[in-house]
Amino acid sequence: MKSINMCDLYKQSKICIFFIFLLTISVSVLHAQKIDLNKNWEFVKGYEHNMQKKPNWQTVTLPHTWNALDVKEVYVGYYRGLGIYKKMLDVSSYDSKKHFFLKFDASATVTDVFVNEKHVYHHKGGYTGFTVDITDFLDFSKENELKISVNNAYDSEVMPLVGDFNIYGGLHRPVSLLIKNPIHFDLSNYGSSGVFISQEKVDAKEADLKIHGSIANKSDISKNLTIESTIWDTTGKKIVSETTSLLGEANKKTVWSQNIRVKNPHLWNGVKNPYRYQFKTFIKEGNKVLDSMVQPIGLRSYKIDVDKGFFLNGAYYDLKGVCYHEAKKDKGSALTKEDYKEDFDIMMDMGVTAIRTAHYPHSPIFYNMCDSLGVVVYTEIPQVGPGGYEGPGFINSKGFKENGKQQLKEMIRQNYNRPSIFFWGLFNELKIRGDDPHDYVKELNMLAKQEDPYRLTIVASNQDNHNNDITDVIGFNKYYGWYGAKYGSTTNQIGEWADTWHKEFPNRAMAISEYGAGASIHHQSDSLVAPAPAGKWHPEQWQTKYHEDYWMQLKERPFIWGKFAWLMFDVAAAHRSEGDTNGLNDKGLVTEDRKTKKDAYYFYKANWNDSPMLYIAERRFKNRIESKTKIKVYTTLDKVKFYLNGKVVGTGKPESGIVISPEVILKKGENTIVVKGQNKSKKFEDQVIWNYN
Repeated sequence: MKSINMCDLYKQSKICIFFIFLLTISVSVLHAQKIDLNKNWEFVKGYEHNMQKKPNWQTVTLPHTWNALDVKEVYVGYYRGLGIYKKMLDVSSYDSKKHFFLKFDASATVTDVFVNEKHVYHHKGGYTGFTVDITDFLDFSKENELKISVNNAYDSEVMPLVGDFNIYGGLHRPVSLLIKNPIHFDLSNYGSSGVFISQEKVDAKEADLKIHGSIANKSDISKNLTIESTIWDTTGKKIVSETTSLLGEANKKTVWSQNIRVKNPHLWNGVKNPYRYQFKTFIKEGNKVLDSMVQPIGLRSYKIDVDKGFFLNGAYYDLKGVCYHEAKKDKGSALTKEDYKEDFDIMMDMGVTAIRTAHYPHSPIFYNMCDSLGVVVYTEIPQVGPGGYEGPGFINSKGFKENGKQQLKEMIRQNYNRPSIFFWGLFNELKIRGDDPHDYVKELNMLAKQEDPYRLTIVASNQDNHNNDITDVIGFNKYYGWYGAKYGSTTNQIGEWADTWHKEFPNRAMAISEYGAGASIHHQSDSLVAPAPAGKWHPEQWQTKYHEDYWMQLKERPFIWGKFAWLMFDVAAAHRSEGDTNGLNDKGLVTEDRKTKKDAYYFYKANWNDSPMLYIAERRFKNRIESKTKIKVYTTLDKVKFYLNGKVVGTGKPESGIVISPEVILKKGENTIVVKGQNKSKKFEDQVIWNYN
C-alpha cells in the first residue's frame, strides 16, 4: 500500500490574519465589494405565524437559530419546522451594470430565497455555503425585500437523517452581499470562490502548484482577458508570478489553468510553524482589474505510514486530536467569531494539534482559524448513523444520494485551498439496517477522489463489515470502558484490540476517530465503580481515569496515526436523558458553557502541551467521607512537593504528566492541600480545600 510556544504562535497568527485582511481590502474595493448583511433581519417562526395578518416579527442578528433555548425545554421536543427571515435591501446607490450575489455561509437545513416575492433559489443542506445571483430580481429604483424561508424539519432527501446531536434551524452562519463586475470568477461553482490551488508536488526544494478555475462572462461582449496570479511572502515580497491570456466569450464560462513553481518553499508545518504565503489572482482587461481572489495558502506534504503513523513534511507528526461540535450553551449553532476564538484559546492551551469536525462541515471562521494556527483537520459530510438510537442513516433513494453528492462537492470545493484539511470524511457510524450503503459509499469515495486526488478519504466506523474497506484510511469509534465494559478492561482493551486489528490488516492505516466517557463536574466519588452510561450518575473520576488509561495505550502505538478524543466540549443532544442534565452529551473535556475545564482536560494539557503547568486533580471532590487519601497532580514540571495543612507530606516526579502523593490522612474539618514546583525561571503553586467529616 502506498504511504499515504502555543500563546506566542497564536499572537503571531493574529498578526498574519490582520495583514491578510488589509491586503484583501486593498485589492478588492476597486472592482468588487463584500457587504455584511447580518444585522436587522426580521424573523418569525412557523406556518401558523406566517399565515396571520400581523405575524409577530422579531428583530434578530445573524448568526441566528430558533433552537438556541428550546433544545433543553422538553425531551425530544425542540422545534423542527419553518422559519421566515426578511430584510430590506437598498441598491439604488450602486451601479446597475454590476452583478449582485447573496453569499450564505450556511442555512439549516432547507432554504428558499425570494427577492421581491419571486423565488430565486432552493438549497438543501445545512452546513455548506451557497451563492445566489439575485441581479435580475432587483429593482434599483426602490428598496428590495429579501425573504429567506428556512426549514429544519426531517427530510428523507437531506443529510443528516439522524444523529446524536441537535439539528439546529435558521440562518446560523453569516450572510453577505457580493457585488461584482459582469466578468468575474465563477461564483456558481458549488459555493466556492471559483479558484482552486492544487498542490501537485511539495517538498523542501520546490512546490509545484496548479492554479485553475473558471471565469463567468455575463456580458454580451467577448473580451480578451488575462489571468495574473502572484504569490507573496508575509513581508510583502513577490515570490513568483504567472500570467495567462484567454478569450472570455460572451455569456459563457471559460475554464483556465496555470502552473506555478515556488522554489525553496517555506512550508506550513502544523502548530510548530503554520506559515502561509499570500496568493492573489486577478482577471484583467488590459490594465483594468475586473475581479480578484485573495487567499493565504500553506504549502505542505504529508503521508501516512501504516506502521509509523502520520508524517508532515517528511517528519513524524503526532495528531493529538479532539472532536468538535459547533454548538454552545444558550446559543446553539449560531456561533460568532468571539465564540470560536474562545474555543480555540481553550483547545490550543490544551495542546490540540488536530480536530475532527463532528459531524458536518464547519464554518469558514472555524477553518480559517485552523489554517492560521496549524491545526490538522479531518472534516466530513453529515452522513450519520443512528448510534444507539432508532432510524436509518442511509436511504437508498435517488434524492438522498444526490443530496449527499451535492454536499460532498460543496464541502470539497469550498475548502479546496485550505492547508489545514487533510481528510474528507464520508460517514460516521453507518449501520447496515435495511438498505446497505456500500455501493453508495463507493460512489462517494470515487467522487471525492475525482474532486480532490491530493487528500485522503476516510470513514468513522463502529461496525465490522465491508463498508470499512472502501476509503483510503479508516477511523474507528471505540468506547471500551464506557459502553459495555467494567473498569479494569479499560487499561488494556483498546491496546489489545488495536494490536489484533493491525496484525489482521497490516496494510490498512487506522485512526481512533472517537473515544471518551461522560462526566458531571457535580458528581464526585472516592471509588472507581463503572457508571451506567444511560444512568444519572456520571462521576468525573471515571472519565479522568478512562482518558488516562486510553492515552497511555494510544501513545505507545504510532501505527494509530490519529487520536480524536470525544468530545472537546459538552454538547446539547435533546434525545439524551443521562448524567445530571437532560438533553446533554456530557463526554466533553470542558463544560458546555466553557466555564469549567474537567480534570481530564488538564491530564491532556500535561501530556500535549510542554508549557509549565501544575494542577491538583479531584479538586471538586471537596467533601470527603474517608480520612485516608492520596493527592493526584498533573504537571509538566520535573518535580513537585506536597503539603497538607502546612506540612510537607511527600515529593514526586511525574510519569506521563501524573504525580501521586504518598497516602495522607485528613483531619476532621477543613484541610488545605498545597502543591509546589518550579522550573528554571518561575515557581508554581496550586491549592485546594477538602473537608473531611
